[in-house]
Amino acid sequence: MSEAERISLFESIGLTPQRARETAKNSKLASTFELVITEAGYSNTGCDKATGALLYALASTITKDATPHLGYISRAICSKKLNTADQVAAAIRFTANNPETIDDSKFNEYCGVGVTVTPEQISEAVSDLIASNKDALIRDRYKMLGRLLAEAKQLPSLKWAVGVAVKEEVEKQVLALIGPKDERDVVVKKKNKKEKENNAQPSAAPKKTTSRIPTMFLEGELAKLHKPGGNKQIKPEIMEEHLKATGGKVITRFPPEPNGYLHIGHAKAINVNFGYALANNGVCYLRYDDTNPEAEEERYFISIKETVEWLGFKPWKITYASDNFDKLYELAVELIKRDKAYVCFCTPEEMHEMRGGDNGGARRECSHRNRPIEESVADFVKMKEGRFKEGEATLRMKMDMQSGNPQFWDLVAYRVMYKPHHRTGDKWCVYPTYDFTHCLCDSFENITHSLCTLEFRMSRDSYYWLCDALEVYKPVQFEYNRLNINNTITSKRKIAKLVNEGYVFGWDDPRLYTLLALRRRGVPPEAINGFVQDLGVTTTSNTTIQVSRFEKYVRDYLDEHAPRLMAVINPLKVIIENLPDDHLEELTVPFKPRDPSMGEHSIPFTKVLYIDQSDFREQDSPDYFRLAPGKTVGLLYVPHPITCIDVKKDVDGNIVHLVCRYDNGPDRTKPKTYIQWVSESSKHKSPIKLAEVRVYSHLFKSENPVSNPDGFLADINETSLDIAKNSLIEIGMRDVIDSALKSKPCLENVRFQALRVGYFCLDKDTILKEAEGEERLILNQIVTLKEDPKKS
Repeated sequence: MSEAERISLFESIGLTPQRARETAKNSKLASTFELVITEAGYSNTGCDKATGALLYALASTITKDATPHLGYISRAICSKKLNTADQVAAAIRFTANNPETIDDSKFNEYCGVGVTVTPEQISEAVSDLIASNKDALIRDRYKMLGRLLAEAKQLPSLKWAVGVAVKEEVEKQVLALIGPKDERDVVVKKKNKKEKENNAQPSAAPKKTTSRIPTMFLEGELAKLHKPGGNKQIKPEIMEEHLKATGGKVITRFPPEPNGYLHIGHAKAINVNFGYALANNGVCYLRYDDTNPEAEEERYFISIKETVEWLGFKPWKITYASDNFDKLYELAVELIKRDKAYVCFCTPEEMHEMRGGDNGGARRECSHRNRPIEESVADFVKMKEGRFKEGEATLRMKMDMQSGNPQFWDLVAYRVMYKPHHRTGDKWCVYPTYDFTHCLCDSFENITHSLCTLEFRMSRDSYYWLCDALEVYKPVQFEYNRLNINNTITSKRKIAKLVNEGYVFGWDDPRLYTLLALRRRGVPPEAINGFVQDLGVTTTSNTTIQVSRFEKYVRDYLDEHAPRLMAVINPLKVIIENLPDDHLEELTVPFKPRDPSMGEHSIPFTKVLYIDQSDFREQDSPDYFRLAPGKTVGLLYVPHPITCIDVKKDVDGNIVHLVCRYDNGPDRTKPKTYIQWVSESSKHKSPIKLAEVRVYSHLFKSENPVSNPDGFLADINETSLDIAKNSLIEIGMRDVIDSALKSKPCLENVRFQALRVGYFCLDKDTILKEAEGEERLILNQIVTLKEDPKKS
């Protein structure tokens, strides 16, 4: 069947056009899915969307051991015996453990066929659960909700209940018992004596809300993953040894390649791996996949560890694939001795042709494949001893060249590389590939859930094949969708080009979406975590998210946690003519209106002040409410408004300053809007001058830069960076800096909202004042404020 015919077939059973196209491009999945549809009897008629979703779930999750019963499960879905994804998953588990003829009655019982859980039964089971946890629930309130949801899903009586109905019933009964959320459900950090004394300082530490298990681990695909011990092994004693070593604990790992800096997509991988372990009282390794000395550098190792910790996660252990080089080599020799690997002398071009070439032609086996085992062992030793040139010899796994899965086409396990390794030096001149290393390192570390992104779906079978071929512990691989964001690129090669050719400052340029760049831009790690956790995971297709959606999470977090200050980006001088030259009022203003916990500070109000140029027009209009000749406007926090009575210009017609009147009399006009300002006061060292304010927009013009026919560089937005100089900010900035750096001594932690402008942080190029030295305050705009469509 052609790709176009498959797309049409997949659409006929309810897949969207996009998902149908993506599935058709995955040769293994497409072939399995086509077979499932045929076995179910829907090849010509199609079916409803719900049934199609179950057939897709079967095709995408079927295991090798259950594959002989693919038709049986397909027909069970067609006959409506299996009506939920949980039942399909149970059917796969049951058939995988029953290689012979299926007993219908045992199958029906195991899979909950015909079992209907009524709303009354759900209510009764949840009521019993709430009753048994009543005292703790009254004491801990909504901190208990995540645990209760998890426990409800494990109740035998609710095994086949609809998950959403269970969740709604738990929430309903919790609400009935303890009422809606209130201040008791917010964890407030107790202030020590010193903090009480500094109550006038803005709160720099994030406000902590109720700790909870993210929903992504309680619902959906991640909630359905097997329990430790549930993954069948080639020999039963292997699982016995595994459980003895782990005690049944969940163990995951985050395995980055140390050949570049992490990006926004890695934030999802970090949250999934560390988060799943935390949600299940398990542990997570940080394991560097350092098997390619050609591209790995120490700076990447350091940055990866710092980034993981910046996001708030602590690795249980930090390990390296290179820790296992000796053991991996020994297993490679063992694989040859089991006649499941051989030394090959083909060139990469010859291998490509044997795998079908560019046109996908017939595949054929390598002429070296069936050499005597002793010859391959001897040649592999020669590879290790450095007796072959790079590219002259490789070790390949003897798999299945006729398989429909390219990951079975005799993958390379070892190659010759005369490059010193950062940890092992010149000890090795042969290095294992990812396909050989990854699953074995997972096995060595007793990983229970090998969580990876969808591009590794076809690698799952080869992952299992190698573990079974060597008869070692076999973890379970689970694939989920990647996170992509539009209007940017995350390719290391393309970012390197941007950096090397001077289009951006470096890998941490705030216009990029590396995690280094987002950190420098001032994006809080809590906002990133919340964003990826709320997106959750799917097992179907990768996700591309609008930048605006990401920025909303950032903005919402900063709105709650950032102190407010007044800044004027493009200053315009104002002289209030009816105030005396020495007029001085000290105004007490909050760091955040209606939030006393943020504290307050004092600012001066004098005869000379500055407003932003955007808040003045020489030509007034009915829909314009800010300052204009003869017009009145309010100044934030100032008791009375000002009215513009004159505009002073230089000989070239440029505005030098405005002359205004302070309307503190009985006949003052009530202003229609209020604007920010900063005053001159030598006594208060006001205002504070800003060396630069860097305002960012999208680095690329289009949502998909690589689609530009002239290349992604042709899509660069030349106006993505606007630098304002000579900007001014109020003296409350000093308190914000002191408080933030006391909490975390890093400049990007100095975050605040510039009222009516946007959210900002200090850039790393900032030079803070030390004694009488020079000071250069440089701001990065994190995100804009919520757009007001009426603002012009």
